[in-house]
Amino acid sequence: MEDEEQLCEAARNGDTDKVRALIESGADVSYFDGHGLSPLMHAAKHGHADAVKCLLEAGAPWNALSPSNLSAGDFAMDSGHQEAFDVLLNAGIQAELILGTIARRSNPSDDTNGDYLEDRITFSEDKLMDSNSKAIMMAWEKPLMEAHAKAVCSGGKHILNIGFGMGLVDNAIQQYAPIKHTIVEAHPEVYGRMLRSGWGEKENVEIIFGRWQDVLPQLESYDGVFFDTYGEYYEDMREFHQHLPSLLKPGGIYSFFNGLCGGNAFFHVVYCQLVSLELESLGYSTQLIPLPVKDCLGEEVWKGVKHKYWQLDTYYLPVCQSIQDSE
Repeated sequence: MEDEEQLCEAARNGDTDKVRALIESGADVSYFDGHGLSPLMHAAKHGHADAVKCLLEAGAPWNALSPSNLSAGDFAMDSGHQEAFDVLLNAGIQAELILGTIARRSNPSDDTNGDYLEDRITFSEDKLMDSNSKAIMMAWEKPLMEAHAKAVCSGGKHILNIGFGMGLVDNAIQQYAPIKHTIVEAHPEVYGRMLRSGWGEKENVEIIFGRWQDVLPQLESYDGVFFDTYGEYYEDMREFHQHLPSLLKPGGIYSFFNGLCGGNAFFHVVYCQLVSLELESLGYSTQLIPLPVKDCLGEEVWKGVKHKYWQLDTYYLPVCQSIQDSE
C-alpha cells in the first residue's frame, strides 16, 4: 500500500519517472486512495498528460469511477486540461472499439429487447414507463424531439421513424407535412394505443408493427430517418447503421436519440466520438448540435422514475448525412 500511495503522489505531482519506477516495482495502478481517487485520476485532475499515458500503458482502467461517479476523463475535462483529456478520450475510443465495455456493462442478457416487448407498460401525461418504473420516454424530451424532426425533415418529404413511444417525434414530423411518414413500432401496447389515437387513419402515415430487424424487407428508401428504440443497446444501433446506405436516399438526413451514457459526461463524449467515427466509416458525416437541457430537468421531473437516464446539462443532437452530399 505504501507503493500505491507514493504512486498517487507521483501522479499528482506529474513525476513521470517516479510513476514509471513504481509501476515497474509492482505498484497497483488500479489502487484507490483514501480520497477515492486512482493514480490516473490524480494525473488527469492536475493535467499531467505524460503521467496519464504512462499509467494507461501500464493498464490503469480509463473508465474506473470515483465514489462521486467521475472518471479520470471527467477530472481532466472539468479542470480544463486539454492534452490529458485528449489522451484519455483516445484511450476510451480505442478500448470501446475493441471491447465495448461500457455498452455491455449493463446488458447481462442478449434478449433485453425481447423482455421489454413482453413487458406491461404504463402511460401517463408526462411519461411512458416499463413495469420496473424505468422511463421509456418522458415529456421533457419534447423540445429535443422537435429539433430531431426539424433535422430529418430538412432532407425531403419521405420520412422513417423507428420507435413511436409517446409519439413526440412523430407529432413533430407531422408539422412538416411529409408526403409519406413511415413508423416502425414493436411494442404491442404502444401499437394499440397508436391505433386508438388515430395514427392508422392519417393519409400520409404508414405504421409497420414489429422489430425493425424483422421488418427491414418492408422498408423503402427515405429522405429522413430517425432512430429511437428502447430495450436495445449500442450494438443494436450499430447494426441499424449498417443498413443506412439502403434506407437513406442521397442527400437525406439521419438522426438518432443520443442518450449514449447519459449519466456521465466523459463517457458521453467518448460515445459521441465513437458513433461519429463508425458512421464516417460508412460514408456519413456527423454534426453534433449542442442543446442546453438543464432548465427542463429539475428533480420533480424524475419523481417516481427508478433510473435517471439523462443527467447532463447539454444534449448533443446528431445530424448525419452522406459525406459526398455534405461536401
